[in-house]
Amino acid sequence: MALSLGNLATRDARRLDRGSVVRRRPEREAATKARYAHRMRRAIELLGSGQAFAHLSDWRSVTVRGSEAIPWLNDLVSADLNDLRPAVARPSLLLSPTGSVLAGFTVTLVEGVVVLLQDPRQPRSIATLLEPYVVSSDVELSDRTGGYSVFGLPGTAEDPEISGATWSTPSCLGTGGDLIGRREDHDRIATRLSDAFTLAGDEDVEAWRIAAAIPRIGVDTSDGDLPAEAGLDRAVSFDKGCFLGQEAVAKMRNLGHPRRLLAALEGDGAVAAGETVSSSAGESGVVTSVTRANGSSLALARIRWEHRDAVLRTSGGILLRPRIPA
Repeated sequence: MALSLGNLATRDARRLDRGSVVRRRPEREAATKARYAHRMRRAIELLGSGQAFAHLSDWRSVTVRGSEAIPWLNDLVSADLNDLRPAVARPSLLLSPTGSVLAGFTVTLVEGVVVLLQDPRQPRSIATLLEPYVVSSDVELSDRTGGYSVFGLPGTAEDPEISGATWSTPSCLGTGGDLIGRREDHDRIATRLSDAFTLAGDEDVEAWRIAAAIPRIGVDTSDGDLPAEAGLDRAVSFDKGCFLGQEAVAKMRNLGHPRRLLAALEGDGAVAAGETVSSSAGESGVVTSVTRANGSSLALARIRWEHRDAVLRTSGGILLRPRIPA
């Protein structure tokens, strides 16, 4: 079809419009990134200040029943369970005989039953790992994932006091507390919580976790890590008796230092998980987790012990500064 002046004008206008779209695209991308960073900053503030809660009912839930449940478990795991009681939970680890972290979980009591809560992102189920140790003990392990309603409130240690829900602190998220109820009470508990708190999504919780520098097994750790190398020392009782891997952990703590550590860092530019971190001495480690907030990239990185005080940069040239966890 022949082009008329009108058609030419329309074609040229479309070209100009496409050109303006191309020019506006970086502006839109910058605005989108700014909105995302603002949302993450707000999520960090709400979760950290006890104004938000998260659904955790997809976390693995394993019950340990039987007359020997607590002493049997106490002989295996890193936490001291001798003083386990209602409302008081214990973050814990299961280690290999050589001290490597196999799994992390929180031990709590729900209606008198020992319950283990485990992040589903972890590659190995605690139920599967513990099963070979039952042997002839009066212990029964049951995977009850989905059988409990679990809600995390990482910024508050104060019980919201909702009927039919057990309060447990610290939260399996790391700080604050958890409300745990029966599956059939999920909607009722969620509604009550929504009256007083803001619901946070998975991405919001992840941003808060990174800002708080809380390690996530399967994300910030690797096979063979000792607790100190994964930033998980708080889940180890160094005063209790023997447990799996205890000798290796004690030897490293008393006679040496970890090969690497998990560092909380901050950079002014874009940083991505998986980026190599280097110093003037060479390759220093790798970025494991990142979120954007306050105009900066908040990161966790696995850093070689001997490079812990070095000036660090990503493979993209971004300077990484030590930061205080939120």
